[in-house]
Amino acid sequence: MFFDRQTQEEQEHYIKLLQVVGSLSNLFSENKTPYLYYRAAENIFCKALNANNLARGDVSFDAFKGNVGIGLKTFVHGNGKKFEKIAEFNKDLEKFRGLDAEETMQKIVELRNERIAATERAHGTNEMIYHLVTRKDGKFEIYEEEMHYIDIDTLKLDKKKTTDKNIFFKDKHANYKFYIAKSTLYKQFFCENPVASFNVEILDNPFEFLLSKDSQQYYMVHESEEEKYEQIYLPLYSARSGEVEEKSGLNQWNAGGRSRHEDEVYVPIPSWIHKQFEGFFPFDRHTGDKAPFILVLPDGKEIDASICQGGGKGFMSNPNKELGYWILRTILQIPVGQLVTYADLDRVGIDSVLITKYDEHRFKINFASKGSYDEFEGEFKD
Repeated sequence: MFFDRQTQEEQEHYIKLLQVVGSLSNLFSENKTPYLYYRAAENIFCKALNANNLARGDVSFDAFKGNVGIGLKTFVHGNGKKFEKIAEFNKDLEKFRGLDAEETMQKIVELRNERIAATERAHGTNEMIYHLVTRKDGKFEIYEEEMHYIDIDTLKLDKKKTTDKNIFFKDKHANYKFYIAKSTLYKQFFCENPVASFNVEILDNPFEFLLSKDSQQYYMVHESEEEKYEQIYLPLYSARSGEVEEKSGLNQWNAGGRSRHEDEVYVPIPSWIHKQFEGFFPFDRHTGDKAPFILVLPDGKEIDASICQGGGKGFMSNPNKELGYWILRTILQIPVGQLVTYADLDRVGIDSVLITKYDEHRFKINFASKGSYDEFEGEFKD
């Protein structure tokens, strides 16, 4: 199990933070079962176990550490046999609207597996697990199990349970439920043999503790990336046409004018970004002056990059084939010489990238789900 492979200090720190947060449950309710907000559980996991937090990245993992991708869940234990949400498909509604139960099941499984595969390729992981914190009266328990692709060969629709609201199905690994109204996929978890179990003492007066000096050692002094660093979304398609253009962006390798490497691409930067977020990139939109920067990929690899094209309408790596190989061949798995289309982005559930600015010359890139740039543009573009 992943948790057992962490250092004793990390394990103890993780448990202690969960106990402290659980002890404050009377801030929210008077239930004997300690409360644990899922965002708090994600932050505690990453802080205590030194994992990378992906919870807001709209990918199939909530965190990763080394070669392990991790889905994080917390829920009331109950009978230990719980269906819990593992994926949403609201942005893919048109792909299964009007399909019957069998066809919908097949489409959801296809989409789920494609998303997992793309997330694995992006982060360089080859192991996947679910890490669960379940809540009982006066205690928390930790469970872990392997995260699987849904097995196509053993996939079977449960016709007896399936209704016009829920589609039930299973494979050799697990039982699943697709809630049609919310376009949400659930997996059934069986929590029987915990990797850790510990008591949580709920404080009668949590306010008194929060105001004490003792509480200060447990404050989450670090900010999440979206709070600590400036971030923007960029489209992997043309924001004007809504398509991947044939001779620019991800198809820059197909442009004329000179000989180009088969992996040459650039990520488009709509002009309003440079105006609304002036100074975000090391680029002066008035003079055209620019400076190189470091681009950190999701798996931690660093490549050189710079603003390119007239008016700074994109950025590319140096050499320009590095970023292209990662996007085209590793993530999208496009054959050499084949034009990229929006359908290729749609297939893996992404059409944007999230750029995080660490400092003036160091940025991180990660993929974002379909519609992320559109939502960002709608919120920030004047």
